[in-house]
Amino acid sequence: MNRYMSRRLTCTVVMTVALLIGAAMSGQNLPAADKAPVFDVITVSAAITPPIAEYIVRSINDAAKNGAEGLILRLDTPGGLDLAMRDIAKGILNAPLPVIVYVAPSGARAASAGVIITISAHIAAMAPGTNIGAAHPVGLGIGGGLDKTMSQKVENDAVAYVRGIANKRDRNADWVEQAVRKSVSITAEEALRLKVIDFVATDLNRLMEQIDGREIALATGKKILRTKDAVLNDKIMGTRQKVLSALSDPNIAYILLLIGLAGLYFEFANPGVVLPGVIGGISLILAFFAMQTLSVSYAGVAMILFAIILFIAELKVVSHGILAVGGVISLIIGSLMLFQTPDPAIRVSWSVMIPAVSITSLFFLAVIGIALKAQLRPRQGGKEGMVSEEGQAITDVFKDGKVLIHGEYWDAESDLPVSEGAKIRVIRVGRMKVKVEPIES
Repeated sequence: MNRYMSRRLTCTVVMTVALLIGAAMSGQNLPAADKAPVFDVITVSAAITPPIAEYIVRSINDAAKNGAEGLILRLDTPGGLDLAMRDIAKGILNAPLPVIVYVAPSGARAASAGVIITISAHIAAMAPGTNIGAAHPVGLGIGGGLDKTMSQKVENDAVAYVRGIANKRDRNADWVEQAVRKSVSITAEEALRLKVIDFVATDLNRLMEQIDGREIALATGKKILRTKDAVLNDKIMGTRQKVLSALSDPNIAYILLLIGLAGLYFEFANPGVVLPGVIGGISLILAFFAMQTLSVSYAGVAMILFAIILFIAELKVVSHGILAVGGVISLIIGSLMLFQTPDPAIRVSWSVMIPAVSITSLFFLAVIGIALKAQLRPRQGGKEGMVSEEGQAITDVFKDGKVLIHGEYWDAESDLPVSEGAKIRVIRVGRMKVKVEPIES
């Protein structure tokens, strides 16, 4: 009886454990089947530069690595550098997961390089009140103007590039070509009507409803988007990327260059102060880092350096202000030439350039003025410093005598007789004797 009950108890325990394991496994599988899709969301509201390109491409790779269903790029850009734009387009075209470009919020734009980035996306969408266009190539990161032949070559290359992307995404290649050749620009509603984009949506939630069930072509094959009840996972740009992106701003690069030159000028003018040299060196290194990511004219950099040389020369050479004026003119011309491109997204703005040039010029002119004033000031020490100093006759002074000046006894002579105890003034200092004159009461 005991053996029978023991076997029955054992069977019951085994069956209970089996049921629990089965329930646990089915419980794990059930949520997996109903798991909501996750889409990473990043925001770019800046000019397209190499750090921005690195951020977007890395976000695509991170989304794929973390198992996201896709990546949404919320875009607002005035344009940027051609090479950075091509890196982004290449990353989107070869992405292992869907990439959705959404030009938003209202008032945003996808201009210049932003056009190509938008049409590269698997899904291109815009918010009402946005615009897209004006994609004519400018500068292209080569730091100067182009002659007519080279400009035509660059334009034709850009046209072929964007038409290829538009055809791959089944978008209006003719309009995209006009955006490159004639810089045309259109609203979101016009872009939808001309089949430049796929959707116009008031917000991301509405966009996710619209694209649900849409079939797209990935590099690995076709995929049907499942966006119903999708989870939007906002990703924030890391500190490193924020710093690199800020340094790639032409306005910040320009200010860092001026601060660096001013700091080195102070250090060379006053060796051993250390702090201005440290600040100047760090600022220059950061400025040169930023310039390697931008369309920089080396002639502009040379003009700014020449301006600093002229300011320093003004301290050494009596030019009656000609060198200083030349320095101001050279600084203005160099600032205008520094980022030689018609694209306002990758050049110094007037609101930054005018105050910066004015403050820098006034700073150096003030330093030069103080230095010149110090040079022209009468000598306060030595023999030259004794001329016009007053003292007292210790003895009668004519052809010779003794006087007391600044607590020192000097042999003295005078053209006029000076009585003992009278006040005298030094008019010339010899090797061992001073020439004095009496001071009338």
